[in-house]
Amino acid sequence: MTAEERRQIIELIHRQVVPAIGCTEPMAVALCVSKATELLGQKPERIDLRLSANILKNAMGVGIPGTGMIGLPIAVALGALIGKSEYQLEVLRDCNRQAVAEGQQFISENRIFIELEENDPDKLFISVVCKADGHESQAIIKGTHTNFVYLCKDGEVTLNRAACEASADDFDDIKLSLSTVYEFAVTTDVADLEFILEAKRLNENAAAQGLHENYGHQLGKTLCGPLGRGIMGDSIFSKVLSVTSCACDARMAGAMIPVMSNSGSGNQGICTTMPVVVFAEENHNTEEELIRALILSNLTAIYIKQHLGSLSALCGCVVASTGSSCGITYLMGGSFEQISYAVKNMIANLTGMICDGAKPSCALKLTSGVSTAVLSAMLAMQHKYVSSVEGIIEDDVDKSIRNLVAIGSRGMDETDRYVLDIMTHKDKVDN
Repeated sequence: MTAEERRQIIELIHRQVVPAIGCTEPMAVALCVSKATELLGQKPERIDLRLSANILKNAMGVGIPGTGMIGLPIAVALGALIGKSEYQLEVLRDCNRQAVAEGQQFISENRIFIELEENDPDKLFISVVCKADGHESQAIIKGTHTNFVYLCKDGEVTLNRAACEASADDFDDIKLSLSTVYEFAVTTDVADLEFILEAKRLNENAAAQGLHENYGHQLGKTLCGPLGRGIMGDSIFSKVLSVTSCACDARMAGAMIPVMSNSGSGNQGICTTMPVVVFAEENHNTEEELIRALILSNLTAIYIKQHLGSLSALCGCVVASTGSSCGITYLMGGSFEQISYAVKNMIANLTGMICDGAKPSCALKLTSGVSTAVLSAMLAMQHKYVSSVEGIIEDDVDKSIRNLVAIGSRGMDETDRYVLDIMTHKDKVDN
């Protein structure tokens, strides 16, 4: 691997592993609203949004940080009132009680109009039009969560580029494979990789917050409480599950705390980080081993998402926990061959897990993924793995990953439509 290739991969990780406050889909909407408002130059009188189905799906049931509220309207209102596009996915960092009250007033005045975008095929599409005093501005995000492809005010276009060009900017044309990911993670000068420890710091803080407060379904607290310990014991396995779940509990319930995301998802960032961090601590690995395992985990997830796309019908925990299984296998002393076995075990088990939106119960899915990650690593270390005569697994691990991606994108498209239809037509019960 050349020095230039290493530089490109480091830049790729820096772009795909970034801090985010709250669920990335409503934050991406708030970011687009804030940019359109900045273009307008004043408080909007009306905001019209057109959103892809996957954006709507992932924003319907998730808490918005610092608000105590759920869903898109408050994210849109705050994006217009206090959002700063320069903060990227931390766009609502300045949220406070007064801003929430103003946002609630903004919503009550019926200024926000949200529609499903049915003409654009991209799974990640956000169009925001802001109007006030006869002026109009528009901002469009497409392809990835911070990827502006169109900006305009009063007919004067300041940005107009194709989404495919923007996606290329995010991933460059770096052609990753699992062997490339492994080589980079284990041979690059560790001093060039130490930045990944910021993911450890942020996501550990989120986990501590989840343990301290009663967020979401409190899965993490349950697992490390008397009931959880009575059933699960006080093992490395139980600690990996509880700490990861605590961070997800806090994030999905709207804790005003940043997490380090991966490929546009905070839950994926938690899932690629916390199982590896906890296992390394319990297994007494060195800091260098931890750093390399975190790079291996995060870059594996980035590699899979390169082909799967930012949003899909496949739950992101499948991708992220596959990365963490690689990292844990490495921390166990596993070779590239054994890491490949772990990936095959993961794909054979979790492929097909649906994404039915971002919500507090995502902690359950993360825990399912992480538990499978540990089991897959354990089997891999014993040279036990799902073979090519079984299901969708092939001898070539990269072909197995392509099969996962094909099912998660093209194969599950119809499932995705059914999921959204169910979510948008559920009977509403008054409490």
